[in-house]
Amino acid sequence: MYVFPKGLYADIRIEHSKTAAYTVQNGEVKQNSETSVTGAMIRVYDGKMWYTGVTNDTDKIQEELDGLAALAEPDPDIENVPVVKMFEVHKDKVLRFDGDNDVRKITRKQREELLQGYISACVDEDIPELKQWYAGYSQAHIIKEFYSSKGAEIVQDYQQCGFWVWFDFVVNDIKTSGGRSFRGMDFDKLFGHEQEVIERRDRYLDFAKNAVDVTPGDYVCVLAPAVTGMFTHESFGHKSEADFMLNDKTLQDEWVMGKKVGSDLVSICDSGDMLHRGYIAYDDEGTAPRETWLIKNGVLTGRLHDANSAATLGEELTGNARAQDFGYLPMVRMTNTYMEPGDISHEEIIAGVDDGIYVYNVNYGTGQGTFTMQPNCCYRIRNGRLAEPLRVNVVTGSVFRTLFDIDAVGNDMEFCDTSTCGKNGQSMPVSDAGPTIRVRKLTIN
Repeated sequence: MYVFPKGLYADIRIEHSKTAAYTVQNGEVKQNSETSVTGAMIRVYDGKMWYTGVTNDTDKIQEELDGLAALAEPDPDIENVPVVKMFEVHKDKVLRFDGDNDVRKITRKQREELLQGYISACVDEDIPELKQWYAGYSQAHIIKEFYSSKGAEIVQDYQQCGFWVWFDFVVNDIKTSGGRSFRGMDFDKLFGHEQEVIERRDRYLDFAKNAVDVTPGDYVCVLAPAVTGMFTHESFGHKSEADFMLNDKTLQDEWVMGKKVGSDLVSICDSGDMLHRGYIAYDDEGTAPRETWLIKNGVLTGRLHDANSAATLGEELTGNARAQDFGYLPMVRMTNTYMEPGDISHEEIIAGVDDGIYVYNVNYGTGQGTFTMQPNCCYRIRNGRLAEPLRVNVVTGSVFRTLFDIDAVGNDMEFCDTSTCGKNGQSMPVSDAGPTIRVRKLTIN
């Protein structure tokens, strides 16, 4: 299809995307849009330097390729350069979303009717504490093509659709925000969640009316599945992205395979071929995704790679080179990252706590050596039962101390398919997941 230059490695990523969005705030339509974008990134590598170009005119790809090649210094032994040797060669077409489930077939009227149905069922403007509400729908369908000078020829697709309904309550001049969102890969599966939205609305209304400020200190903490998923992603998933290690010899020496890094109960995996928000058929370097166990029974067993980090560290590819879109270079990114469930129930875990805190949900989290999470809904645990709701500003802890302090892992793993992960200016769709877990000590403020 393309004439690749001799003595150089080159690859071409072409993307065709169609997106739509519909948002409403307090009954006023704020957005109702459809967008189509086509573009390509061309990369050329001479063993010393990458040369890249981006175009929205796919008829000019060969011209761009030739122009970049003219800047490079050909190497007759380019195929044996370590990074080039790592690149896989696949010829494949994986189109999962071009049939009846193709969201491009969903009309503007269907999108509006879906969202307006949830607004009618779930927004009660007679609630005096409700000051603002928001609702929205979005969808995206992407077809990617990948071609390389080594002979790769891949066509794959991806899609997501989802809606959210969100509420702002104000009690005693304190605002509490909460709601429910659903995302998936099939439009038809977005129907029928009214009661779940209402339950979440009423939970946050009750929280707004009855929450008290927490007394700062160290507590036994039980994390709900959504919180465990975020903890797994932020505190350990990012530490497993191997590009962080490339210029840090100290981290390389400390971060050795086979090292005990957590409780025997803790196992963490990243897998791109699961049909969740982080799904990929191939990554943006043409690598097939793997099931990569980062921790197995508390022992460090793997990390996530693109071709450069794998070649530099002498490890295997994992299929984690991902780019936000054709305008960005691939980098090491998570896909679907989860903590493996255990064998006891949520109720048993809480029953084992005399005095502690249940973290039900969080707004966001960050993490490297020390992690932080900003909760939006917590409860006191007294004598093995949930008690009064608590306002908590932040939960913090040492990543590795916390991994060792996990003393119970539930059997109730849940996937969060609404996550978007930011790194170095790029945002990527990801999923995180986990079960209820209990941690012996976290710091609460």
